[in-house]
Amino acid sequence: MTSPKWTFVFFLSAVFACAHAQPAIFHGADLGLGQKLIDDNKCVACHATKVPGDGSAIYKPQGRINTPGLLRGMVEQCNTELNMGMFPEEVNAVAAVLNRDHYKFK
Repeated sequence: MTSPKWTFVFFLSAVFACAHAQPAIFHGADLGLGQKLIDDNKCVACHATKVPGDGSAIYKPQGRINTPGLLRGMVEQCNTELNMGMFPEEVNAVAAVLNRDHYKFK
């Protein structure tokens, strides 16, 4: 029989795993790299010039981005249009950070 202590530990582990779950498309993404790329490329400052306020409204356009694949595609569009030269794994890392911080797709 499992002790109450271990049952609690397993429960907390499951809760933690679910709380930080990412869609399959983002599994293995380097979140540290994604955050660094967002900071280095001044993505937040650029987005703030495109929408009113602090720029965060750009992350939830009504009905435009409703799947993890579309989110990754929008990051790729920025990469292409702005000639950023990011590799596919870098695009994925940026999209994974945006998902973690704004979209919360599971």
